[in-house]
Amino acid sequence: METAVEETAVKAKDVAVKGEAAIKSEFLTTKEKFHGFIDSEGQGTKTDEAGEKDGVVNETKDTPVEEPDLKKLKSEPEDRRNTGKPDGKRLRGQNKSRPHTKPTTYDEKRLCVSVTRDNRECSYGDKCHFYHDVAEYMASKPTDIGESCYLYETFGKCGFGLSCRFAKAHTTPDFKTMEKAELLKAHEGRSAVKNSLSKDLQTRLRKREVAFNKSAEYLKILSDSKDKKEQQGNGDALALEVSADPSGEKQTVPTEAQASLDKQSPVKTVGPLTDADIIKLRSCEKKQVDFNDKLYLAPLTTCGNLPFRRVCKRFGADITCGEMAMCTNLLQGQQSEWALLKRHESEDVFGVQVEGCFPDTMTRCAELINNNTDVDFVDINSGCPIDLVYKKGGGCGLMTRTRKFEQIIKGMNYVLDVPLTVKIRTGVQEKSNIAHKLIPAMKNWGVSMITLHGRSREQRYTKLADWDYITTCADLASPVPLFGNGDILSYEDAMKARQTGVSGIMIARGALIKPWLFTEIKESRHWDISSSERLDILRDFSNFGLEHWGSDTRGVEKTRNFMLEWLSFMCRYIPVGILERVPQKINERPPYYMGRNYLESLMASQNVGDWVKISEMLLGPVPKNFNFLPKHKANAYK
Repeated sequence: METAVEETAVKAKDVAVKGEAAIKSEFLTTKEKFHGFIDSEGQGTKTDEAGEKDGVVNETKDTPVEEPDLKKLKSEPEDRRNTGKPDGKRLRGQNKSRPHTKPTTYDEKRLCVSVTRDNRECSYGDKCHFYHDVAEYMASKPTDIGESCYLYETFGKCGFGLSCRFAKAHTTPDFKTMEKAELLKAHEGRSAVKNSLSKDLQTRLRKREVAFNKSAEYLKILSDSKDKKEQQGNGDALALEVSADPSGEKQTVPTEAQASLDKQSPVKTVGPLTDADIIKLRSCEKKQVDFNDKLYLAPLTTCGNLPFRRVCKRFGADITCGEMAMCTNLLQGQQSEWALLKRHESEDVFGVQVEGCFPDTMTRCAELINNNTDVDFVDINSGCPIDLVYKKGGGCGLMTRTRKFEQIIKGMNYVLDVPLTVKIRTGVQEKSNIAHKLIPAMKNWGVSMITLHGRSREQRYTKLADWDYITTCADLASPVPLFGNGDILSYEDAMKARQTGVSGIMIARGALIKPWLFTEIKESRHWDISSSERLDILRDFSNFGLEHWGSDTRGVEKTRNFMLEWLSFMCRYIPVGILERVPQKINERPPYYMGRNYLESLMASQNVGDWVKISEMLLGPVPKNFNFLPKHKANAYK
């Protein structure tokens, strides 16, 4: 005869919904009880449940405090109820019409720069819209968030002075900013972040005064070869062969074109003339990167920012890559796009990912990156599935435009002194894989490493990654390293992936759901991380964010927005101690469950308002006009 505990477990398994993770029955709850517990801030609900079990109703239940509109649990909107679409349909895609308030709008009136810089006379005079009276500004400034300033304690000085939201920590009664001499001296002349866009380079890019000599050489060869091909009427000849196989044996261009390049005089240089000034580096002479058996943090749009990458580096990520940058925006000197190339000193193996669809712009962009940034490799994004990129021929579109793809790879290889890598998908259509046809060709085009996401463009995340197909492609790619990507959320998933013969593993959503995954893989264990440890991770992120984006109101709110985007993924994590079956699979969604404490329950909520509560623990109250919806609608509601 089964015990009561066994009966409860059997019932829990019977009612388990397909696609939901198996959670121990004692933690399972209903939607109403879960949100009642969260809204009452952990008071009353659990004891009420105990009272109900004993047949006693607890009459001392605390009444939940009514929250602002944003934090209320809303019922299903009418327009959704009446569509008749299945649940999966309405919850897919992006919140394209989501409210977006720029962080600049949260500052009603700021302190004039002339005041913050040694009280110089303001050049705008009476026309200036900012405060010039420090006392008046301090009286209208929002309340400070905390007593300690991370920038002041870490670097000895806060560059945001009086506008810092932690200004009490480093401001005297007469509104002077304090400094710590020893810390200042320790950090003197040291820059933790590289690859910033200088004002001079930005000006030259906008005026089109930047010279792209190597790109011009390549494009001339490409044009000459095209003309010659048209004259001969021979469609079999390739426009250009700049081969750079993994062994680095050769790099050749058409004989006539190469002869003309050899006759050109060396470039004028300041200082000694080196071989690199007059001789193009062969692949074997380029900077080499050991990609084998590494854990690679994927270039994640929006969430893969520099502070997040620093968190992942602490947990053991070996290779990091900047977010996808549009080559045309980089060539135009857009500050926001160049910010995606920034590299922190902790990122020892770092690359940048660029997207484009034409050989001329991609080659020039590669030369621009090569000459003005410090990177270990450059990655071509030919796997981006979004319509904005695909419809103009970029991202996944390159996989079907092999001639352009070839010209882009060879052109970028021609101008780069670092390895060139490529990220692809299995194909565009769901049942028509084409990666296996491209990979042998890419080996001859000069690619140093290939990353394969085991899904097609059409699939997005509706199906599991096809690791059998990744295994086939890894064999075809040899000896070029091939990294596998898709559905890795535990060290067991990583072990299975390594058995397929891939050279390494790329981790994307898994790192967003649990950034400590890199530690789990390296130590071959399931980490039952506590809610307080997870909050400490978010605290580190907020500190890194304040360092990167600033500790004034703008920087705080920008940090908050990126944290909330991250929390829209992190809420999917189910603690190991709550799971009926370990490990959690990436395609399994958590049912409603009570955590082992209030904070763990709060972190399990998929309500935007509850994520805002978590951010307020670290970054203070949100502004009055604050509004947020995550980029992806799959897990959030208002």
